[in-house]
Amino acid sequence: MGLITQRSRVQIPPPQPSLYIQTVNQSDKKKATRKNIKDLIQRARQAQEEYQCFSQERVDEVVTAIAWTLIQPEHNQLLSKMAIQDTGLGCLEDKITKNHRKTIGLLRDLTMAKSVGVIAECSDTGIIEIARPVGVVGALTPSTNPVATPTNMVMNCLKCCNAIVLSPSPKGHRTATKLVELFRKALHQVQAPINLIQILPEPISKKATHELMLHVDLVIATGSESNVRAAYRSGTPAIGVGKGNVPVIVDTSANLSDVASKIALSKTFDHATSCSAENSIVLIGETYGTLISKLEEEGGVLLTSKEKDHLQNCLWNDGQLNRQIVAKPVKKICEVAQLEREEIQVAKFLLIEETGVGAQYPFSGEKLSLVLALYHVPDFDTAVKLVQRILDYQGRGHSCGIHTKNEQQVLRLGLEIPVCRVIVNQAHCLANGGNFDNGLPFTLSMGCGTWGGDSIHENLHYKHYMNVTKIVHTIPTNEPSEEELFESYHTKYGK
Repeated sequence: MGLITQRSRVQIPPPQPSLYIQTVNQSDKKKATRKNIKDLIQRARQAQEEYQCFSQERVDEVVTAIAWTLIQPEHNQLLSKMAIQDTGLGCLEDKITKNHRKTIGLLRDLTMAKSVGVIAECSDTGIIEIARPVGVVGALTPSTNPVATPTNMVMNCLKCCNAIVLSPSPKGHRTATKLVELFRKALHQVQAPINLIQILPEPISKKATHELMLHVDLVIATGSESNVRAAYRSGTPAIGVGKGNVPVIVDTSANLSDVASKIALSKTFDHATSCSAENSIVLIGETYGTLISKLEEEGGVLLTSKEKDHLQNCLWNDGQLNRQIVAKPVKKICEVAQLEREEIQVAKFLLIEETGVGAQYPFSGEKLSLVLALYHVPDFDTAVKLVQRILDYQGRGHSCGIHTKNEQQVLRLGLEIPVCRVIVNQAHCLANGGNFDNGLPFTLSMGCGTWGGDSIHENLHYKHYMNVTKIVHTIPTNEPSEEELFESYHTKYGK
């Protein structure tokens, strides 16, 4: 706790012109013109042409320098505090923890990975695989993670010998600009081209971001659904991520004390900024009353029907989440929703009993806030059907979770539910983007497959930032006869 206390005393200096970031004239700041963006791209291409000749050893040194830039406590503290001040989203201590863990985890994933030259050889197929850069990447980043997400993208991008231009959310621009300034200093230190990393100048607009997408070689889009759809419509190869709305089943075989602890940890982390945080808990049978008690021991408070109505009226405005409540502490939620009960004022998160799914039951959707919907069902079959309905409403393709000792239940979810990840007996928010105790790649961007309208079905990782050339040699002929291929079919159905 001493470290956190010291972090809170970090002073943020006023914005200063960077020695390393290319700036635009004051007259240009009202509008990011096509020429401004073309100039960014030209500088990026020149830098990338030089960088693609680096050896694997030098590339890994560059990636390590980027990671160390954020891992340095003074940088992490400064940027985390800027992120909170600029966006108003999340919790300072958790931002610091997230930046640290995600960066350390990703560096671990990248350290032994091959991304330069020959990366695989297979004598059986006669194929040699060679990693090649994609070129210049345009990266759209969200306000929920204005430090961790661009850092993850930059590290993956540079690992594969690319250049990158960031288009942050308007609220996250000052933080992202400072981050890029620090990254460019790190590039200068290791004698890499500083224009490998650039950022769109203010003001960030849809027009400027669209112009960027037209001129890069690959677009990586995170954040709002509109950003992802715009990336796919740009005509440039694009990778987008889907919308979360995580439902988690709690089976009667689960250790409910452990479940409550993990759910509370996950739900409250960074004030629920993560799309991987639990949104709905589906409780089977007698687990219902017991788990509610356990969640209350962890700091949750169950709202009355009247309090639920108050919150519902404030959490959504014309069907859109109220930004005054999103990723805010419970005290702020109480202020906006006029929840005056003393217990609620000191709660860590809020519990809502829900029965329906769909637009008429908005708590069944993504909330991005310290609010958790609870459903009570009699058996596992009903739980599976309910999870399906919740995801059909919002969140198809993203993920679901289960707390159980029954592996058959786990397998059934994997076979039946339209998600790319089923998280088992874990704090969902921490596990879904990769953790030190599971095998998922560390990321802040989760592909949702065709279910979620995405081009990838897995956690975004470094291989999505590379092209692969295959050298193909001959191998011993392997040509089966028609008899071999059709024998069983003809035996059953005839010729």
